[in-house]
Amino acid sequence: MNPETTASHFNAPGRVVTVLNIDSGNVNDTYRVIKRTTFSENQFILQRISQAVFPRPDLVMSNVKAITDYAHDKLEAQSGNSKRIWQLPRVIQTRDGSDYHLDADGNYWRALSMIASATSHEKVLNPEHAHEAGYVLGHFQSIIADFPADQLADTLPGFHITPQYLKQFDKVIEKDEAQQRLVASSEARSIAEFVEDRRIFASKLEDAVESGELHHRPIHGDPKISNIMIDDITGRGTAIVDLDTVKPGLIQYDFGDCVRSVCNPAGEEARDLNEVYIDTDLFQALVKGYLKQADKFLTDADRKYLYHSIRLIAFELGLRFFTDYLAGDVYFKTSYGSQNLNRARVQMKLCESIEVRELILRRVLDGE
Repeated sequence: MNPETTASHFNAPGRVVTVLNIDSGNVNDTYRVIKRTTFSENQFILQRISQAVFPRPDLVMSNVKAITDYAHDKLEAQSGNSKRIWQLPRVIQTRDGSDYHLDADGNYWRALSMIASATSHEKVLNPEHAHEAGYVLGHFQSIIADFPADQLADTLPGFHITPQYLKQFDKVIEKDEAQQRLVASSEARSIAEFVEDRRIFASKLEDAVESGELHHRPIHGDPKISNIMIDDITGRGTAIVDLDTVKPGLIQYDFGDCVRSVCNPAGEEARDLNEVYIDTDLFQALVKGYLKQADKFLTDADRKYLYHSIRLIAFELGLRFFTDYLAGDVYFKTSYGSQNLNRARVQMKLCESIEVRELILRRVLDGE
């Protein structure tokens, strides 16, 4: 079924004028739908949910609907005392009252309201932008902190469970193709040594869960800089989007992933490793913004593991890229042969930079 026909199944007023492809994101096919009545225009986001990534789109939508309904109630209750207007996408139901449309080919489609007069960016612009990224993440976590995590489905089992990625790595590296790639590349062998040197660290957060220090809460799952919406008028953060990965998990993974995305100015695709480092000015700005909101719900144990999450998430992503490279590039999209190897190099260099600057990062987290 084509997007224009699909758009007509959702309960938004007007007739479809056009459906525009939005060429962003690596998972779902995304479109902007424009509908008009005789006196108004309505726009919304239409997406086909990737079943290759999300085997149960119905559970994804159940999570998104539950969290957004809960968050919208909170935002409405707080709006009178808030210094800024917060936004969050709303699930637009189909004409028959469902949260998604299932077409004749078995594809799952969903519609979401657009965030008005706001823009996202692929890279952080300056410390003020980093501050807003931290502030928006902290605010989102604060308004959903009391939502019962056991009422959310785990739509991505194993996601952000670093020891499981390490087990997958151990299986892949024993295969003939992986061994051939190691023999052929000194860089690959160096990364393999890097992984071995940090193997014991991989279970740091999961061990804290086992001991009862840390507990699962609702998390965003993918709070990268491109998912932070900045108000075009005020220049302040107004929303976090792309809620497909909302699930039970550790808020530390959200924090670490936000830092990883925001505070490495070179990005994931840098070729020159000299450009890859954690920018402590951006980090200080992000943490300042984050803690203004997160102080409301962080426990002492939560704070204790914030540094570890920063180091671990860079290591985890590097491990995932490296494992995919050894397996023959079967998961992450690539445009050249050694791209996943290079991506792994970048994340491991970032992890190393985080380790070198540990004392500085800890002082920032402690408010010094």
